[in-house]
Amino acid sequence: MTMNLSSSLVLDSSPIKWTHNRRPVAFSRNFVVCSVKSPSPSSSAVTLSTESDRLSRIESLSQVSGVLGCQWGDEGKGKLVDILAQHFDIVARCQGGANAGHTIYNAEGKKFALHLVPSGILNEETLCVIGNGVVVHLPGLFEEIDGLESNSVSCKGRILVSDRAHLLFDFHQEVDGLREAELAKSFIGTTKRGIGPCYSSKVIRNGIRVSDLRHMDTFPQKLDVLLSDAASRFPGFNYGPEMLREEVETYKRYAERLEPFIADTVHFMNESISQKKKILVEGGQATMLDIDFGTYPFVTSSSPSAGGICTGLGIAPRVVGDLVGVVKAYTTRVGSGPFPTEILGQEGDLLRFAGQEFGTTTGRPRRCGWLDIVALKYCCQINGFSSLNLTKLDVLSDMSEIQLGVAYKQIDGTPVKSFPSDLRLLEQIKVEYEVLPGWKSDISSVRKYSDLPKAARQYVERIEELVGVPVHYIGIGPGRDALIFK
Repeated sequence: MTMNLSSSLVLDSSPIKWTHNRRPVAFSRNFVVCSVKSPSPSSSAVTLSTESDRLSRIESLSQVSGVLGCQWGDEGKGKLVDILAQHFDIVARCQGGANAGHTIYNAEGKKFALHLVPSGILNEETLCVIGNGVVVHLPGLFEEIDGLESNSVSCKGRILVSDRAHLLFDFHQEVDGLREAELAKSFIGTTKRGIGPCYSSKVIRNGIRVSDLRHMDTFPQKLDVLLSDAASRFPGFNYGPEMLREEVETYKRYAERLEPFIADTVHFMNESISQKKKILVEGGQATMLDIDFGTYPFVTSSSPSAGGICTGLGIAPRVVGDLVGVVKAYTTRVGSGPFPTEILGQEGDLLRFAGQEFGTTTGRPRRCGWLDIVALKYCCQINGFSSLNLTKLDVLSDMSEIQLGVAYKQIDGTPVKSFPSDLRLLEQIKVEYEVLPGWKSDISSVRKYSDLPKAARQYVERIEELVGVPVHYIGIGPGRDALIFK
């Protein structure tokens, strides 16, 4: 599908700083309008007007709750985790590694970009757990800790790293790049942070875990096996005795520094549950990047969906309660892979700049498109979300009309009833759109749902109606306070 850009708009490729008064973004279209509905008022459209109402909403969350992504990542999970963490004792990461990029702001508006440290770290009373399902790059972890400490965020006694978590080495990152180069035109589009190679080491059972740092007598042999394996697989990977010696010496120092952080987090998490501590699980990436349920092979190497909570932290399914799905008011994707509702060309560029859609981890420009309801319903099915956090609604404020991708059809018009696993089918899919009116006004200062323009409320309520899950949180800016409780 092609989209015609208004001739009055000029795309400025220079860096744009985030402001509430962004330059206008106008979209024209030549899509067929499949259906236009005026959403009926949602029964869940209750305005939470007082602080006590908002507090009640948060405190009603289960003892063990989670925040997970509903798209291809980058939905803004970190901000919600940061806000909710004020009411939880523990925030835990259960999967992924430094390929996660969570941007949060403190009370003074200072920006923090986290990759391994859970987003609860800015809340002084919160303990942060890096679970067994996470792959840990120690140089990156210490760099984050040093950055936080230099900005007066104390980490001492506030971060636990699972003794069962696997170590991600610099060579894993090098192998990641070599593998992408080898794939040529069919490359995955990874962050090149070594995540896939590290999980590969884990699965073929020659990985090195955090607990191995306590046994430096056998550590060199284990590391030699890993490095030799990489050298035999990739001719471009140069490995010799000197590299091994240097890595061993480096990790001796890392082992000493990490020791105060190491814990049996499986025991700790289950003890905390029995002590009635409140636990918030922070997912990295998102369901559409899940190794099983995502657009394979253009996925991550872990399980960012609900099942990853239990396997990545060692807690029982029966203790997991409310899960909040985080979804942008539109859709973005980084890297390769199918993207049915993608907007190509200059109009996609304009949405990208309006939303400042550049990766927290890599800085790469994100691909942008309309909200994909088919994919969102699929994610809700898999995870059983109790509510949704709709983020970046303010980014759509300058549009005269907004589209929702509500159904898929094959080229011959045959309806596709579920999100397909077949990539060839996904690449040929035709998307049916509903077109809703825009609100053409700045909503970044709105703090009550009832104060949103009617068209903005219609958009939110139509999403609820189509997906069947209530939207309880609405993001209308990057700051901590830029959140509407619905």
